[in-house]
Amino acid sequence: MTKYLKTYLFQILILAYIFGNAYVLAYKKDLFYVYNAIPVVLIIVYTALFHLQKLVFFLAFCTPLSITLKELGLSDGMDLSLPSEPLMAGVMLLYLFNELSSSITDKKFLNHPITLLIIIQLAWMFFTSLTSTEVIISFKYLISRLWFIFSCYIIMPHLFQNKKNIINFIFAYSSALALVVFYTIFQHAKFNFNDKAADWVVSPFYNDHTAYGAALAMFIPVMLSFTFIKSIPKYLRIFALALFCLFTLAIVLSFARAGWLSLIVAISILISLFLKIKFRTIVLALIVFGSLFYVFQTEIFIALGRNNTDAEGSFSNNIESVSNISTDASNLERLNRWSCAIRMWKDKPVLGWGPGTYMFKYAPYQLSSERTIISTNFGTNGNAHSEYLGPLSEQGVMGLLIVISILFYSTSLGYKLVYSVAEPEIKILVIGIFLGLMTYFVHGFLNNFLDTDKLSLPFWSFLAALVSIDLYYKKKEKVKI
Repeated sequence: MTKYLKTYLFQILILAYIFGNAYVLAYKKDLFYVYNAIPVVLIIVYTALFHLQKLVFFLAFCTPLSITLKELGLSDGMDLSLPSEPLMAGVMLLYLFNELSSSITDKKFLNHPITLLIIIQLAWMFFTSLTSTEVIISFKYLISRLWFIFSCYIIMPHLFQNKKNIINFIFAYSSALALVVFYTIFQHAKFNFNDKAADWVVSPFYNDHTAYGAALAMFIPVMLSFTFIKSIPKYLRIFALALFCLFTLAIVLSFARAGWLSLIVAISILISLFLKIKFRTIVLALIVFGSLFYVFQTEIFIALGRNNTDAEGSFSNNIESVSNISTDASNLERLNRWSCAIRMWKDKPVLGWGPGTYMFKYAPYQLSSERTIISTNFGTNGNAHSEYLGPLSEQGVMGLLIVISILFYSTSLGYKLVYSVAEPEIKILVIGIFLGLMTYFVHGFLNNFLDTDKLSLPFWSFLAALVSIDLYYKKKEKVKI
């Protein structure tokens, strides 16, 4: 009997599942989706336990295609992106279990300056969650940040010590993103590629065109870099070139001006890399420009105030409207949110209001003179629109300093690796990943999406790739940056 059970166990289970499904359809129709999710969950659990690497690749693929509970009409309160966020939470728990049982984390990785900065950021978020004005909201925010970082950063060095895995991981995400692009372009075509329709045709996969544009901007430099890596099979290099062209077309049609701006900055950084300009020279130049802006800020704002071109109609209008701070509602609303963030910080300069609380607290800080036609008092239109001012208002001055430190060290590391990595193909890979990462840092001045799975996965994994290359790939002798 035992022999027959072992031989036909799989067939018996399949038959039992079919009979169970028939029973559910006949008598328990309300449990249909739950019942049919069981095999999917079992497959994921099996993969997590015995083939974790494949699960991480699957996570990268399914993230762009994930849909939130709100988009599915299943929740009005707590939101969750399915299936990516439950997968991220599961990967985090599995990793913590393995770490506690056998200490699998490489000490070199834990002691890397970027990892230490991330740990400091998480520790500070925990402390400010304890002092938060909305403790439950802050701890929910912290927990989601933890599963983003564990599944997209902490676990990655085990994968990224092999160059092929970095490439396959990026291909996994970008292939799914291409499916979203095809869907979006098809939907957008129904409205003759109208700039207003661009904001919502990305639904249900992205909440608006700015997040969609940010994701596209991150992968455009990487796809281009893949076309120059000769160890990648020719058919995959052709595929990467096709994705580069597709993403470039998609970001133009997205009317995501922040995405366009981030790519312009990425091109500027690429030029500086070709010219072998040192990072400290870039920093000095930015200090000079920042000082000049501070001295002549009145004259600059007066000049910007004369621009009244709105982001409507033609592509050129959208380009010109980037500097319109007199009539463009989107730009003015950003200024409104930034002003609120600064006023909130002034009231709680040390500890802030608590992680994730901005959208629930900023309404009273709006001035009637700064409100726009899209302003709201109900926290329905998002956050501070800044990866820098958001933490300032929610976590105090320390929150901002940590983010700036991560920006500064990541940029420094990118320049160092480009100038010091020994293998030419790894250098090309570093350039693509570094430029992709920098598009998000630039984007972070205008929007913040690190509280979502769509942007957290590429951001933290790109950062993990740079750290892994720094630790595990051969470099030349010390290079001054």
